[in-house]
Amino acid sequence: MSSALPPAVAPRPKKRRLAVAVVSDVHLGTYGCHAEELLRYLKSIRPKVLVLNGDIVDIWQFSKNYWPASHMRVVRYLAGLATKGTSIHYLTGNHDELLRKFAGLKLGHFQLDNKLVLDLPHGRTWLFHGDVFDVTMRHSRWLAKLGGQGYDLLILFNRLVNFLLQKLGRPKVALSKAVKNRVKSAVSLVSDFEHTAATIAADQGYRYVACGHIHQPEMKPLATTHGEVTYLNSGDWVENLTALEYTAATGWTLYRYATDPHVQPQPGAAPEAPEVDDLAADAGPAALLEGLLAEFKLK
Repeated sequence: MSSALPPAVAPRPKKRRLAVAVVSDVHLGTYGCHAEELLRYLKSIRPKVLVLNGDIVDIWQFSKNYWPASHMRVVRYLAGLATKGTSIHYLTGNHDELLRKFAGLKLGHFQLDNKLVLDLPHGRTWLFHGDVFDVTMRHSRWLAKLGGQGYDLLILFNRLVNFLLQKLGRPKVALSKAVKNRVKSAVSLVSDFEHTAATIAADQGYRYVACGHIHQPEMKPLATTHGEVTYLNSGDWVENLTALEYTAATGWTLYRYATDPHVQPQPGAAPEAPEVDDLAADAGPAALLEGLLAEFKLK
């Protein structure tokens, strides 16, 4: 008889306490979304304030034929955080712009807005998605939507390529990043975006400005005519898997999922058993609606 022991289940690490966490560009409802990784990250932190800075649900490309259980688990987990006291601010973006008509909506600890200002010990921080600076968004919305669909196909193709590379023992590649980095106009647009956000923030007297939209995680000081402003970008959960975090002790920091050992599956460890809430998120649509209404005490 074999004496091999079953793989050990790694103990869940203690949650990191944060004053603020900022996540953007999750794109739930698309093939490129890394919902499982996002859920692992959310379960590893305990923020007092969670800012969802736009493009969380991709309404542009939403299809009833593609909504995996992992995506619903994220939605249900966020609802659970709100009912447990985490202040959640959902700031609208371009892919979820249909929600802008409901700006100002508040349900318990959940609030929907277009922008947010946080008065923090290190300085006032202005948060918004950033698509207002996008010329394509303002003047050629149909072109932006077409580009979004092309981007989603590229991400899907990238996943296939990386699957094959993994089988061959080769390192993964990021095709969309490579394309953007090699196109001079794209590099210029990112630079213009950053300086525009910083300049307007300085004009308004903010010390920090935090955006999303361009899927380019960043944290750097920028000089403007009205003084220096620290530009922050939370990146995305399609390519970079990044977020912004704030504590009174450290100030703003840029979080990268790929370099966090506490959220990486351990080699040889048994898969984590699904939690009760995770299993509940796999129920049918009617049961899910009932559960969410109960979470927000609307029924």
